[in-house]
Amino acid sequence: MPLLLLSLAGVCAAWMAIQTGYARSRALTSTSNYVGARAGSSRARWVWQNPIPQGNTLHGVSFVDGNTGTATGDNGTIIRTTDGGNSWVIQSSGTTNTLYGVSFTDVNHGTAVGAFGTIVRTTDGGNTWSSQTSGTSNGLLAVSFTDPDTGNAVGENGIIIRTTDAGNTWVSQTSGTTNNLNAVSFTDANNGTAVSWYGIILRTTDGGANWVSQISGTESFLYGVSFTDANNGTAVGEGGTILRTTDGGSNWIAQTSGTTSFLWSVSFTDTGNGTAVGSDGTIVRTTNGGNTWLSQTSDTTSTLIAVSFSDANAGTAVGNSGTIVRTTNAGVNWVSQSSTVTTQSLEDVSFSDANTGTAVGDNGTILRTTNAGNTWVNQTSGTINTLLGVAFTDANNGTAVGEVGTILRTTDGGNNWVPQVSGTVEDLWGVSFTDVNNGTAVGFDFNTVTGLILRTTDGGSTWTSQSNGASSPLVGVSFTDANTGTVVGGAGVILRTTDGGNNWVPQASGTESDLTRVSFTDTNNGTAVGQVGTILRTTDGGSHWGPQQSGTTGLLAGVSFTDANHGIAVGALGTIVRTADGGNTWENETSGTGYDLSRVSLSTAVGFAGTILRRELVPRPTPTPRPVPTPRPRPTPPR
Repeated sequence: MPLLLLSLAGVCAAWMAIQTGYARSRALTSTSNYVGARAGSSRARWVWQNPIPQGNTLHGVSFVDGNTGTATGDNGTIIRTTDGGNSWVIQSSGTTNTLYGVSFTDVNHGTAVGAFGTIVRTTDGGNTWSSQTSGTSNGLLAVSFTDPDTGNAVGENGIIIRTTDAGNTWVSQTSGTTNNLNAVSFTDANNGTAVSWYGIILRTTDGGANWVSQISGTESFLYGVSFTDANNGTAVGEGGTILRTTDGGSNWIAQTSGTTSFLWSVSFTDTGNGTAVGSDGTIVRTTNGGNTWLSQTSDTTSTLIAVSFSDANAGTAVGNSGTIVRTTNAGVNWVSQSSTVTTQSLEDVSFSDANTGTAVGDNGTILRTTNAGNTWVNQTSGTINTLLGVAFTDANNGTAVGEVGTILRTTDGGNNWVPQVSGTVEDLWGVSFTDVNNGTAVGFDFNTVTGLILRTTDGGSTWTSQSNGASSPLVGVSFTDANTGTVVGGAGVILRTTDGGNNWVPQASGTESDLTRVSFTDTNNGTAVGQVGTILRTTDGGSHWGPQQSGTTGLLAGVSFTDANHGIAVGALGTIVRTADGGNTWENETSGTGYDLSRVSLSTAVGFAGTILRRELVPRPTPTPRPVPTPRPRPTPPR
């Protein structure tokens, strides 16, 4: 058993991360910030509560006028605005593949492209998106349409594909390179330019029948390109690189951007006015074709990946973790259209009732809601240590635990958090309280190579270590009363006590998979979850544990049951599964994100990059009664 990794990272202990090969997802307002639950399940939806309108990274954006725009991103995300971004609506793309690029030619007709050759198309402004056959499994990184029928997409390994019939057929073209083509810009059906790594620039004047390499004068990686007519165009890339041509690329001239930031995208509306965006919220602007570039204040430090201006004044930039910023005055002011209470990863959440909950996470983050998550407020924890577990018994009394033996206690709903003496410097990974006085925290003592269980009967004024005999990390704990509790951890360990922890008795789990969390609703009924989609169930207090079919092989990191039948488990890559029959059947529900989810309480899940999702029931529409037809008299047939 490895003993070198000492802390929990992401949704489970780093010790378990090595065992499972688990890693967090990468991270390069409206009432409609949701996606629907799985068809066939109850009518429900998972709603983004942080960030808003949603938190998936956005890679592409296309505005056709000052009001109407669409952005695309991770996990098949498509969001749409018709009011200049004052509100954004999540649309159903029909895919969970990342969508890197999007191009609209008018308010109705648009195409988005992405990973594994994904192409989706709309003719009604995104109310419906239909999949198209690209003919490639290479990732498509950018797309440019000049009219509803004619467009080109480019991507990995030098792929270029072309359509002249609105995507009903896509035809491969010869690019002459195997390097990724990162961006493409067509000004009409014939004239287009694509850019790549190492300063590669490709040009066509015949609709892609021939692509010709141009001399860029740089070996910098290029990631954005924008042409306003056949002659005038700008390319941007790493290290603040900006190149300009006024003769269709026969000559490219380097311009001084004034930044060394990575520039990901550029948008020009005419030969003079253009804006480039990049890392750490970088925005630079020119009004004279790039002779001078001036830095602008973006109102964000998030990386901006794509930008689209519909005219010289109105533009929108999007990027990491769902960041959206907007200007209507050529960048004199940029206003955030997305909001987040934190971007720190959240490791646990506890609701004491349907409205009142607390989430904890990295760098001492504590968030609080008293209105079912409609608003979350930062609280002062007094620590920078990552908090890995939290438990509230009522609206006021709660305890958070975390790295290096951190224990914090509140008796006023988190207005004040007071540190307690844990007696250990080992990480504490889970905590459970049954009333204001009786609680248990768990972890692992790497010095003695034994499971760590701490117990309090006085609200944490004193914590006492309990002997347990475990040689694996103890990660999850659930007590149903002051005496009766269960602990789970590495290598399938399950321990049970019926005397407040004076004695801990091992139970047979039937698995060697790491177990991350456990939830009991009464003395007998409990569920544990863990690595490789493991779900175990007991109806007799753990005398017998039986496996259940989760429908996933990913890590399940959190579980919460509200009664013996109804429960939710969450895990890696946005996995959510739900049962309404005690786990006899588990159904997948669409979370709307590919971010790792660490924990769930009642109907709220939390995870990577400050993700907070809430499951909401959708009222079924009252059917309109059909009018009863008046019977018509039939004529008596003649004899």
